[in-house]
Amino acid sequence: MSFSRRNFLIATGVAAASTTVLSACSSGSDNKSTSKVPSVTGSKTMSIPVGTKADSTGPAPEVAGAVKGGTIYSLDQFDMDHLDPAQIYVATEGAITRPILRGLTGYKVDDKGGCTLVGDVATDAGTMKNGGKTWSFTIKDGIKWEDGTDLSMDDVRHTFERLFASFVTEGPRYVQTWLVGGDKYKGPYDGKSLASIEVSGKTITFNLTEARADFNFTLAMPGYNLVNKKNDTKEKYDKRPYALGPYKIGDRQIGKSLTYVRNDHWDASTDSIRNAYPDKYVFQFGFELVASTDRYVADKGNDQYAMSIFNEVAPERMQQVLTNATLKKRVLTQVDTVTYYWPINMTRVKDLKVRQAINYAWPHQQLQTVAGGKASTEIATTILSPVTPGYTKFDLYGTDKTPGGNPTKAKALLKEAGKEGYKLVIAYQQSDTAVKSAVVIKNALEAAGFQVVNKQVDKSTFYTQIGKLDNGFDLMAAGWSPDWPNGYSVFYPCWSGKNIAEGASNYAQLNDPSVNKAIDAAATISDTAAANKAWGAIDKQIMELAAVVPDYHKIRNWMYGSKVGNVVYDAGNTCVALCKLYAKK
Repeated sequence: MSFSRRNFLIATGVAAASTTVLSACSSGSDNKSTSKVPSVTGSKTMSIPVGTKADSTGPAPEVAGAVKGGTIYSLDQFDMDHLDPAQIYVATEGAITRPILRGLTGYKVDDKGGCTLVGDVATDAGTMKNGGKTWSFTIKDGIKWEDGTDLSMDDVRHTFERLFASFVTEGPRYVQTWLVGGDKYKGPYDGKSLASIEVSGKTITFNLTEARADFNFTLAMPGYNLVNKKNDTKEKYDKRPYALGPYKIGDRQIGKSLTYVRNDHWDASTDSIRNAYPDKYVFQFGFELVASTDRYVADKGNDQYAMSIFNEVAPERMQQVLTNATLKKRVLTQVDTVTYYWPINMTRVKDLKVRQAINYAWPHQQLQTVAGGKASTEIATTILSPVTPGYTKFDLYGTDKTPGGNPTKAKALLKEAGKEGYKLVIAYQQSDTAVKSAVVIKNALEAAGFQVVNKQVDKSTFYTQIGKLDNGFDLMAAGWSPDWPNGYSVFYPCWSGKNIAEGASNYAQLNDPSVNKAIDAAATISDTAAANKAWGAIDKQIMELAAVVPDYHKIRNWMYGSKVGNVVYDAGNTCVALCKLYAKK
């Protein structure tokens, strides 16, 4: 998944990926916290084990001290661009659909912050055969849609066949790429089925073109959650998906709010992942970071029951909140596996020296200050995060020595290329922090000899806009963390030439034969250590092409109201675990 698509948030960001890395909250006096700021470098590398059939059996373990009832609210910047699972490849969209959608597999969060891959609607995490080219999943009994009808095997088959429909442009493409015959299949709406998807009784079997020992992790992505065939409204499904989880959509006011109410047909005994304590969730949109942080600090009325999916502590309030032990007790601090970066459009910025000049001129340190300092970000020199398997430390553009940028070196490169005054069009979101960051970037690049045009893009459709092949941008804010714990789920979706398409996540449109070959080769390496070494080498290979400017690795700080109980991190879905929350009495 992404923020980039899975884990992308503009210049202030919030994002994530599969990891068991946790860092906890505060200690100290009422006025001063003495807790140490967590570091991304040196934190534990992510690891998610595969659970057993027993782990996949519901109900989910009870949360100690949790009570049933009440309403949980949110304070967030923007509404969701997509709710149709096939279109979901953004972390916030995946997060907000956890209470209503279910998949074949999913992540079970424990009370210590770890998570395990388990069967969700499937009885277990799947059975692998034929060296990983064949995977089978058996569906649990008693799973019903929000209207009380049973989840059918036709629904399950339809979910995966509709991924090939022409209107599906935004979600992950792993399954479509791997299924035998998927290169020619056009979807189920003309009555045709895909032969590589077999159904026998309550078991569905997928036949793949290549061995994928991690296919069960792939299916845990929200982009592969199940769709009701009878109520599939195609493009319109994006606004009103059908629920299998403990909640369903009760009301939606686009751009303003989204309300979940209980799904009375959900059976807790079928669900090992989700608890369902609140009676209702009311997600509220339109709050910039300062506004939401100030409301959390004030902690009045319904805001006492509020949390955020996207919004973190505002950079302007970081000092106030994180140095006050009383306030910091209401902050979930999390080392993340995301790297935020700025892809350089390779179809527009074709000169290597120009791309190198951008990297040398980049104002990492100034941007870190805008984002809230070292409490919220760690300056990046690589695509992979230090907590991602395969990470290898290197610094090709002298960022560690000159974190504020090296305009002299950048100017020299532009002069060598004969590109002095080169024009760059940069896309960023409409948010307070993004606007500040855009000014910093413009000033730094213009000091290095570029001409810069900043383009503000509506935040609710940002991913759609930057995913267009002819988007008119030279650089765009993005970022990524692994869709599951390995390098393939970083480098294939974002840097393989095979993944250049409308709506795809190779934003740089990098199509380098040597990189493509290296990604394909690394994907076949079965030895974990050797594979990790290969992914680290690919990271450096891409940076040598200067196809991107790594910006920062993320440390998240989510604040919440005093009457929200059990605010914990869901490492598999890279978000606050909505289905573990409860409203305190």
